[in-house]
Amino acid sequence: MSDPTIIENARIILAEEVIENGYVAFDGGQIAEIGEGQAPGRGQVNRIDANGDMLLPGLVELHTDHLEAHVQPRPKVQWNAVSAVVSYDAQIATSGITTVLDSLRVWREEGSAEAADGQAALLSDAIDRARAAGLLRVDHFLHLRCEVPMPKVVIDAADLITRPDVRLLSLMDHTPGQRQFQDAGKLRDYYRGKSGGMTEAELDEMFARRIAHSEQYAPQNYKGLVELAQKHGTPLASHDDTTSEHVEQAIKDRVAIAEFPTNVASAEGLHANGIKVMMGAPNLVRGGSHSGNVATAELARAGLLDLMSSDYVPSSLLLAALMLPKAAPNYDLPAAIRTVSKTPAEAVGLNDRGEIATGKRADAILVHVAPDGAAVRSVWSGGRRVA
Repeated sequence: MSDPTIIENARIILAEEVIENGYVAFDGGQIAEIGEGQAPGRGQVNRIDANGDMLLPGLVELHTDHLEAHVQPRPKVQWNAVSAVVSYDAQIATSGITTVLDSLRVWREEGSAEAADGQAALLSDAIDRARAAGLLRVDHFLHLRCEVPMPKVVIDAADLITRPDVRLLSLMDHTPGQRQFQDAGKLRDYYRGKSGGMTEAELDEMFARRIAHSEQYAPQNYKGLVELAQKHGTPLASHDDTTSEHVEQAIKDRVAIAEFPTNVASAEGLHANGIKVMMGAPNLVRGGSHSGNVATAELARAGLLDLMSSDYVPSSLLLAALMLPKAAPNYDLPAAIRTVSKTPAEAVGLNDRGEIATGKRADAILVHVAPDGAAVRSVWSGGRRVA
């Protein structure tokens, strides 16, 4: 249990407003009090002077596959799984993320050299072991990333979905010529950079196999995964919606989150039907999509952005939230911070966190903002200082 703590002289970002100079008190792992001006005198309590820095809710990340970079630090190099989880957790925490859904691939692709392929059971066990040993700084849940055309993906997902920490299941299809990779050349470029030297002939073989799998397995697998998620009450996410048919399918299947729609029309259709639109924080920070799809800023200016994900760069989540009001002036600072805290938390049923509010879990970050960027100075998870 954490000791009572007061953070004072802080610029506090609430869900709907900003307290320019105030204090927040933590007690028993929860936010006990919020006020303006100087904190009242108390007895035995940790007092922390924020020196005018910004106090934000701990960030909530729903889709990051960055654990893969720790499991496989170089092509064909496999790192110890528990050590990889601990290293990854430290990076997540110091990026200001206090709740993370570790996005695990639940399929094995024949011929793939990527360490994370088909290792969801291994990695989820490593997360359990690290958690039980007290090695983790922040809260970890699971996001099952399901590649719909893969032959055994429904069986693999069924083996994991009964875990109590599973909070999201996404329906993905990276078949060449589909969704994000309508331009199959972009997918080829992606694998050239990531695979550690696949030849063109090997890529041709992989792509032909993926197309064949899509034709043979995708329809029944899609149906099976939707039924599996609905049976267990697990929120569903669509992925890279591109066509009106994709949007209609997401609505029909009661999808909760649309990850990275590729164009404005798809985002409009999803958003209008109450599906939360997720876009990439790296997309905003970089000024556009690395795949040539719609920009996060464009959807934000149209009022279609509900939440952001750091995807492959954990530090981008905070940077993007702080950049958003300038990129899309229709989002003030509290609204921008909601896209990386309150909204994602609520989207997966974690209603005890995601904002600076009394009674909520004491997850918070102290951030120093400078003209050239921002740095996380301190992190509290459940009222315990972890960074």
